[in-house]
Amino acid sequence: MSGSGTIMSVSDFSGDHLAAGVAVAERAAHRPTVLFVTRKWAPAVGGMETYALKLSEELRSMAEVEVDALPGRPDGSAPGFGAVLLFGLAAAFRIFTRRRAADIVHIGDMSSWPLAAIARLRAPRRRVVLSAHGTDVSFPNKPGLLPFAYGLYMRLGATLIGGQVVIANSRATAETVRGLGFSNVRVVPLATDMTSALDDRQPAKTGRTILFAGRLLPMKGCRWFIENVLPNLPDDVHLEVAGTVWDRDEEKALSHPRVRYLGPLSQDALRQAYANADTVVVPNIDTAGTQFEGFGLVAAEAAAAGGLVLASAHTGLKDALIDGVTGFSLTPGDAALWIERVTEVLNWPEDQREAFVRNAAAKASEYYSWQRVAAHTFDAYRWSS
Repeated sequence: MSGSGTIMSVSDFSGDHLAAGVAVAERAAHRPTVLFVTRKWAPAVGGMETYALKLSEELRSMAEVEVDALPGRPDGSAPGFGAVLLFGLAAAFRIFTRRRAADIVHIGDMSSWPLAAIARLRAPRRRVVLSAHGTDVSFPNKPGLLPFAYGLYMRLGATLIGGQVVIANSRATAETVRGLGFSNVRVVPLATDMTSALDDRQPAKTGRTILFAGRLLPMKGCRWFIENVLPNLPDDVHLEVAGTVWDRDEEKALSHPRVRYLGPLSQDALRQAYANADTVVVPNIDTAGTQFEGFGLVAAEAAAAGGLVLASAHTGLKDALIDGVTGFSLTPGDAALWIERVTEVLNWPEDQREAFVRNAAAKASEYYSWQRVAAHTFDAYRWSS
């Protein structure tokens, strides 16, 4: 990966990944120490929590890893503001008063940048890295006084520690990070633990099924798809929607007669739904910068489970899908193109569909793996100073 944040293509993956793995193994021979500090941890549930858990676990094969984490609430929700503030103060004290500074300090999100400043103050020669997830850097794009103040806060961080390495989960996130003034940004796309369900498929007995999975928010494009694409597809095609309602206007669209709302699904049920569907759509649309998709995990996990994925080439989704390999990228908001491509894949011969989804599942599982995320993260550590 270059300093500009170039993402590896799938054709480069096998050779470059193995070479990176050898280099990582050589560098890891002396077992450097990594202090991983995060305010996102189980039992809280979310993408940032998963990132912290999985990455720190995989890094243990390359380094001595110590985790300083703020656990979530027993019901799975995130801690309150007071708990986060107290954790930040306590973590800063622990970093500054450590008997021996860690070789590498990894701060799990951008809003916790003061901890990176403390780590640099404690040991100027130690390597300090931050992770950027999308939501923690895109908030200043929203209207209002609080987003404006948060933007000033982030730009202050860029002024004080802007040369530190920032690991972004997509090129879109990296661009946003650079816009805040951070200059040393590397791109490491995320991973999924989803496994293939192709050998356990239970296709619909009647009609053909399209699946949408995710939070029902305007940027996710579910209502847009229902209103602009679904009515123009053959009458035997219906849309299944799996996810939680976050927006009432999106919820109203679920009353369409060819829509079946499944509600939130368990991980295993969702895995099965991906493989059962004739195609999985991720039709994100532009919302004038008010909402931001840092990565777009659904596209990666649906492919790994055995879904035939059509996803918008929009923000972080550009790095959550390898076009033509793990699925197909489509122009966001182009209804005519979506109608054409959905119709096309619905009419694929069975042998063509089978060959594609099996190859896509294998490639998605190979590339969107936590082993690769950890290897590339460890590689990024050497760029920090």
